[in-house]
Amino acid sequence: MGTQRIMVSGRVQGVGYRDWVVRTAQRTGLTGWVRNVKDGRVEILASGDDETVAKLVEGCHQGSPLARVEHVEAWAADDEKQAKGFTKRFTA
Repeated sequence: MGTQRIMVSGRVQGVGYRDWVVRTAQRTGLTGWVRNVKDGRVEILASGDDETVAKLVEGCHQGSPLARVEHVEAWAADDEKQAKGFTKRFTA
C-alpha cells in the first residue's frame, strides 16, 4: 500500500481537473482527496496499491480534456488516516 502527494501545475483549475481526479480515483479504488491550491496548482493525496497510485500519477500529466498540464511532481507521503473513498476538498 502506497501513498503519494501529487502537485499539478498549469491550467488545472476551472477545467474539471479535480472532478477527473475524483472519478479516476474512485473507479480504480484509491482513497484520498484532491483540492485546489491558492497559487493555481492542484494538490492530490492518493493511497492504494503502488501500481494503481503510479497509474494515477501518470494520468495526471494529461488530466481532464480542457486541462493544460505543465508539471506534475509526486513524492511518497505518510498515509493520513481517513475515511474510505476519494473526495474533493476546499481550496487550501
